[in-house]
Amino acid sequence: MTRADDEHGVYDPGLQTERTLLAWRRTCLAFGIASLVAMRFTVEAAGVIAVFAGVIGAGLAVAAYVAAAIGYRRANTSLHTTGELNHGAVPIALATAAALVLGAACAGYLVLGALTR
Repeated sequence: MTRADDEHGVYDPGLQTERTLLAWRRTCLAFGIASLVAMRFTVEAAGVIAVFAGVIGAGLAVAAYVAAAIGYRRANTSLHTTGELNHGAVPIALATAAALVLGAACAGYLVLGALTR
């Protein structure tokens, strides 16, 4: 009997990592959609810069989505084989970058809106 099969194990087989993956999917979807919506509303004020920021934000959200899926597979395999969690911080870094791009786009929109009034 491996540690993963022990009744005193730290995790529930399959569900812990799956819940985390689903949460990452929702977060990345929200960042991607918010970036595209922000691009839509700022394109008149910022032009090409808004399109660039929206595409970069959505691209980072997609990259975080893919990194979370890869991390899920790695963590799930690690938990089932060794009973220990093996994960990285790449999805967190990509999601943070997407949030920063989205925040910069919104701040730019506010500044440009104040300057045009």
